[in-house]
Amino acid sequence: MPKVKIPTPLRQYTGGDKEVEVGGATAGEALGNLATEHPDLKQHLYTGDGKLRSFVNVYKGDEDIRYLDGPDTEVGDGDELSIIPSIAGGRC
Repeated sequence: MPKVKIPTPLRQYTGGDKEVEVGGATAGEALGNLATEHPDLKQHLYTGDGKLRSFVNVYKGDEDIRYLDGPDTEVGDGDELSIIPSIAGGRC
């Protein structure tokens, strides 16, 4: 099963877990299963119509899945997905 690395701000929704193993043959399935296992996390990852929020970046290893096959990016045993929320704000 793939592992999903959870960023610090979202760990409160996974019981403090830094990493969660979830089933799924694609990144989209794995993230969907993650949201099913941890329902409070869903609103932070997905829009009301079920699309991944634009400020949530997902990486398979070192590659942004948007530049691979998006949610259809294949994942397998030992693969690592990382959720990286965008950070904005501050002054220049």
